[in-house]
Amino acid sequence: MTLRTGHTGLNVTDLDRSLAFYRDVLGFTLLAEGKEDDRRYAFLGTGGDQPVLTLWQQAHGSYDRGRAGLHHLAFTAESVDRVREYETALRAAGARFAHEGVVAHREGSASGGIFFHDPDGTRLEISVPHGAETATAPHATAPTCGFF
Repeated sequence: MTLRTGHTGLNVTDLDRSLAFYRDVLGFTLLAEGKEDDRRYAFLGTGGDQPVLTLWQQAHGSYDRGRAGLHHLAFTAESVDRVREYETALRAAGARFAHEGVVAHREGSASGGIFFHDPDGTRLEISVPHGAETATAPHATAPTCGFF
């Protein structure tokens, strides 16, 4: 048996704010949402009926990179031009970026992308496997996605 990632669940502090970010800025489709007592949740997808991302309104503070758990969530785009389109939309929405523009995953790498934070501070990446050949890497030896 081979395991694959099914979906990623994120705790959020404000479901409406997070839905606006993931749906309206990043383009995910709302598949379902619900509420049990005062706890709200939403399932997001990319066009099919399978959730890719689930949001759970149950956090009481922002993302803490100093705690064990999720390091970052990475998405793959179809082209470096599409990564730049996401960057433009994210900047218009006020997202906080770790680096300026598209950066390489490491020096000389063809892969690269953008590194930013969602409204709760969760670290996110949108990258491509090829197309970032001319981009510089922010770190000389460590992978870019490692420390942001």
